[in-house]
Amino acid sequence: MKIVFLISSLGSGGAERVASTLTNAWVARGDQVTLVPTFSGGGQPFYELDPRVEVRYLANEIGGPVAGGGKRYLQRLLALRRLIRQRQPDLVLSFLPNVNIAALAATAFTRIPCIVSERSDPSMQPIGRVWSLACRLLYRFADAVTVQTEAVAGRIGSIYPGLRRVAVMPNPLPAALEAQPPRDPDQLASARPVLLSVGRLAPEKRTNLIIDSFARLATSHPNWDLHLVGDGPLRTDLQRQIEATGLPPGRIRLLGRSAEPWTLMRQADAFVLASDYEGFPNALLEAVALGLPAVSTDCRSGPREISDNGSVVHLVPPSDGAALQQALSTLMADTARRRQLGREGAASVRRRYSLDAVLALWDALFAQVRRPERRA
Repeated sequence: MKIVFLISSLGSGGAERVASTLTNAWVARGDQVTLVPTFSGGGQPFYELDPRVEVRYLANEIGGPVAGGGKRYLQRLLALRRLIRQRQPDLVLSFLPNVNIAALAATAFTRIPCIVSERSDPSMQPIGRVWSLACRLLYRFADAVTVQTEAVAGRIGSIYPGLRRVAVMPNPLPAALEAQPPRDPDQLASARPVLLSVGRLAPEKRTNLIIDSFARLATSHPNWDLHLVGDGPLRTDLQRQIEATGLPPGRIRLLGRSAEPWTLMRQADAFVLASDYEGFPNALLEAVALGLPAVSTDCRSGPREISDNGSVVHLVPPSDGAALQQALSTLMADTARRRQLGREGAASVRRRYSLDAVLALWDALFAQVRRPERRA
């Protein structure tokens, strides 16, 4: 099968991680994949790509930067349409709203099936009036719109009316992570237990709430440290917040971003996510798959399904600092509970979100949307 896969960039985001995982899996089984970053102009991909994945930066197709006004956007759109017609794929797949609009415009009247993918909860994450209107007008022409959770699938039709087909496609576990056994929950990962959080340092992630909750627990749990992995616009503010706690240096650490945080997860003892909203949090999925007991906010999309309705992750209401603090205190104090959640969580998510299980969902969708004359 020939696939043209459109994505904004090959940076360090969650969508890029999933795109890399899927394209690597597809070319490994013999599919032809052309991966097209539409809003970046080259550079080294943040996540490793199989050399059999053909990467075509749209900036190279138009001979310069992709940014600009309406004329430049039209030039980019025409170049994308030429590239798609040259490749004559069995289908086009795109991630993220702005790229989805370009994909639908570039495949119009080509009879090439187009699947667009929402990577967050559109009822919670604003994308601006122009893009929102474009999605409302054009998503109905997609052969399928994919979302990451049943929760979003249940309400996306009221946000974007007239959709032909909605399919739930959760994020898969990366193959390299699946190959690793879960950490041994019977042993502390280090002499000083570590509470770990991984995520972009942005307002919706509520890293400030994690810092505040841990700071209030630091005296009653003197052996525990908090490590925060990620980068973003709030880094400076969060560093000031850490200094204002008055805790000794090292009790709370900002570690920056990591291409493969799994080593840090294996060295930790518990995990926390405090987001106000999510699409499908890779960090929570991967931490639980590696056997980390976890506390997460029960935001509208993602954690509840990953946690199997709260059975393998301790869920608390979003923005509820008192509930987060209590859940963390209970988990940090209860070794037996951490062991139980670690074992049960790893088994649960590895069964439901294995790469093979998610690839089977994509294959079923591909079979539904491919044109009869394009079937192998």
